[in-house]
Amino acid sequence: MTHPRISKIVILTGAGISAESGVATFRDQDGIWAKYDYRDVATPDGFARDPQLVLDFYNMRRRKHGDVQPNAAHLALARLEAEHPANVVIVTQNVDALHEAAGSKALIHMHGEILKRKCGNCGLQEQWSNDITRQSVCPNCKQAGTLRPDVVWFGEMPYHMETIAEHLQSADLFLSIGTSGHVYPAAGFVAEAGLHGAKTVELNLEPSEGTSLFDETIHGYAGEIVPAYVARLLAEASDR
Repeated sequence: MTHPRISKIVILTGAGISAESGVATFRDQDGIWAKYDYRDVATPDGFARDPQLVLDFYNMRRRKHGDVQPNAAHLALARLEAEHPANVVIVTQNVDALHEAAGSKALIHMHGEILKRKCGNCGLQEQWSNDITRQSVCPNCKQAGTLRPDVVWFGEMPYHMETIAEHLQSADLFLSIGTSGHVYPAAGFVAEAGLHGAKTVELNLEPSEGTSLFDETIHGYAGEIVPAYVARLLAEASDR
């Protein structure tokens, strides 16, 4: 069943969309949290306890980012934004820059960005692609040892939640791509969008935790099912 009229499409993306580009997922059997305890490397307490460990972890991830490229799913979503008459907004849980590299413009990073750093002292946020060390000096407040990745850790509030809520409440179509449905608040977006009348669709490798909440589910590799679904949406839009 197709939605009769689509003026806003809100898309939530998770680690699954970037996995096919070689970016490690978190919750799979061989994912990041199978190798690291998130309490050590992705919490404010972990950073306070051993800042060097945390900086080394994110420095490693930032270096690996230089070796990855957007895949067919990222490119398809950029095409959807460029060619569909609806307002298309991507809300991503991913901290990578693959959506940008694919050409997406209307993009909200709710969990921050690996290619940014911020100062815990003055709040400075800036693009940053090199390592961060304990000796790094904030260019704004001139303090050393206060810089950290601009990534939302467990126990911290995701970014742009008010803006995201406004988009969910005005969406006609909500797509969830490559997300496990385990992590809140993102796991609650399908219910929020559905409550306000959006058609909800899951595009995922396998059923997510909240798969029963969706109006439609399509399972398979993101690089295959996302371009196919985008082509379907564009064809439907051109037929109207």
